[in-house]
Amino acid sequence: VPQHVWRINLDTPEEAHQNLSFGAADRWWEQTDLTKLILASNKLQCLSDDVKLLPALTVLDVHDNQLTSLPSALGQLENLQKLDVSHNKLKSIPEELMQLSHLKSLLLHHNELSHLPDGFGQLVNLEELDLSNNHLTDIPTSFALLINLVRLNLACNELKNLPADISAMKSLRQLDCTKNYLETVPSKLATMASLEQLYLRKNKLRSLPEFPSCKLLKELHAGENQIEILNAENLKHLNSLSVLELRDNKIKSVPDEITLLQKLERLDLANNDISRLPYTLGNLPQLKFLALEGNPLRTIRRDLLQVSTEAL
Repeated sequence: VPQHVWRINLDTPEEAHQNLSFGAADRWWEQTDLTKLILASNKLQCLSDDVKLLPALTVLDVHDNQLTSLPSALGQLENLQKLDVSHNKLKSIPEELMQLSHLKSLLLHHNELSHLPDGFGQLVNLEELDLSNNHLTDIPTSFALLINLVRLNLACNELKNLPADISAMKSLRQLDCTKNYLETVPSKLATMASLEQLYLRKNKLRSLPEFPSCKLLKELHAGENQIEILNAENLKHLNSLSVLELRDNKIKSVPDEITLLQKLERLDLANNDISRLPYTLGNLPQLKFLALEGNPLRTIRRDLLQVSTEAL
């Protein structure tokens, strides 16, 4: 990055010296210091500590470069609200980053992170955090302090479990844990009252948790796991659910209580081991999409299968 970029707030430009309306000692513009700096899609291998000369920055975007580390001076950008360092080669995050108390959006996806600083919970104003496509094996328990977080993406990592403490994220609406190694989901997750979208696809789950408090949950994606049983207990509190995706599991039966999901619009049960369906499925008034291919269904009358769509 050319040096004059970092010094843009400090140095008077050439044209100011030739223009009598600028005093040499004055700042060359009166309105504001630089607030947004976008250096994305270059070939940067490092960022200078001189980034601290831009204290008014609210947005710093360096995604799609070749950064292997971040300068500790980033911690001095106390007005920073959005930091995008995705699609780089970062192996760690400097502790100083935890000082950015006004940060609302932190995008770290597609890097080479294997661990996170313990102090992550200090980023109390964070609303969006994307950690997908890294090598994370665990999540700091201090995540519980991120009570303003709305979207958390942990997809495509190496997580074997989630800390029960993340249930303290009372504002969380979207949680994506796709493609990890989760064998269970902490039962406390079910107390997250604001949760609207939960992605658990491509893990090693054998059962679904019960969701007693997830009254707002609209989408539950749990395909490509090893779920064998779908219990009535899993379903009975999900009054707002509109999408239930359970394809590519080992489910043998669907409970009659599926009719409690009165707002269900999409039900995907493809590629399971279901031989019969409850006739009560007919009592789902909003259902628009029902996928059942790849199941050994034996109870649909042959004459139904041979008539036209209209007759059906």
